[in-house]
Amino acid sequence: MLKPSLKEIQKLAKDKHNENKKYFDKLKKKAPKNLDYVMQELHDAEFKRTDCLQCANCCKTTGPLFTSADIERIAKHVRQKPQQFIDQYLRIDEDNDYVLQSVPCTFLDSENYCMIYDVRPKACREFPHTDRKKFQQISNLTIKNVEICPAAYNIVEEMKKRMPL
Repeated sequence: MLKPSLKEIQKLAKDKHNENKKYFDKLKKKAPKNLDYVMQELHDAEFKRTDCLQCANCCKTTGPLFTSADIERIAKHVRQKPQQFIDQYLRIDEDNDYVLQSVPCTFLDSENYCMIYDVRPKACREFPHTDRKKFQQISNLTIKNVEICPAAYNIVEEMKKRMPL
């Protein structure tokens, strides 16, 4: 089976938006007892066959939230004071969170490598959050991530097959 392209995934995800929303609404009401276990299994299996360097769409189209700890760690890594780092790279969004001033990510190089990979923000380390405990609590985030990340799309499609509600 051929893997759909990023453009195809985005269209498929939009087409399945209502289906996914209904599925996750049911999931929130009554999550299967083994949900976290199954999600971890699906996540691990998908990321054995997914090379994020081939895509990097998350880095190209969205920006992570930066926690205080992220800012401290990354500023130290790039040999700046935290306030210098904030002034140079970040802005405060409508939710009062620190985010990148612009996308694609400043730290993404031309070959899709992250120049701060070892100290990257927590949000980047955890993306697409498909192995998160109490997965049903982040359904709105997951529905968005399915449109950004082919791996998240595949995981959710497999999840609906494995755990029909």
